Amino acid sequence: MADQLDSPADDPAPEPTGGPPARELAEVPAVEVISRAAVMLMSAAAEKLGLAEDDPVSSPHRDLDEARRLITALAGLVTASAEYLGLHAGPLREGLQALQRAFREGSVYPDEPGTGPGEKYTGPVY
Repeated sequence: MADQLDSPADDPAPEPTGGPPARELAEVPAVEVISRAAVMLMSAAAEKLGLAEDDPVSSPHRDLDEARRLITALAGLVTASAEYLGLHAGPLREGLQALQRAFREGSVYPDEPGTGPGEKYTGPVY
């Protein structure tokens, strides 16, 4: 029938436009995948802490419960993969600790040392 719309499955895959060609996931080294995941978790946690704003407390994106979850996931990833990260391990660990400290400083009722987000994986952060 001529008046029926073509289904999306009939459309050819869109051609990439500009920029570098996409790499196949199989070609990406594990350290790069882990590092990218860690950076994404760090960025999301920073947003949820309100760190992108001049006044984090008034940030419309501030959500400490969500930040806790992201920081804990980041801590698990960084701790579990530290031996594979080589030169990337130090900066990722430092970024994680900065987020943990920012969480503690931004909390109305800070967690006891050792019980903050991700501290079961990293140990206490002061």
